[in-house]
Amino acid sequence: MQEKRKHIRTAFSANVRLIHTSIGMLDVEMRDLSDGGVFLFTGDRVDLPVGEKVEIQALDVEDAPVLFAQIVRQEPAGIALMFIEV
Repeated sequence: MQEKRKHIRTAFSANVRLIHTSIGMLDVEMRDLSDGGVFLFTGDRVDLPVGEKVEIQALDVEDAPVLFAQIVRQEPAGIALMFIEV
């Protein structure tokens, strides 16, 4: 199976706030990160469809910017997000 990724993933654990109007703010853990996106451990706490836009913000960094992302994949452990510009 050929790898379709444009960016190299790096295993990286950090606390992130996931923000969406239907779920409010949910603090979750990041599994990995790349220049193009991130995977968040959400388990069954998030029931948003692929394509839905969300906001994320690092919790361990003072004055971290809010980033915009779109859900591109769902797994039992969580969701994969692709960074987008708004």
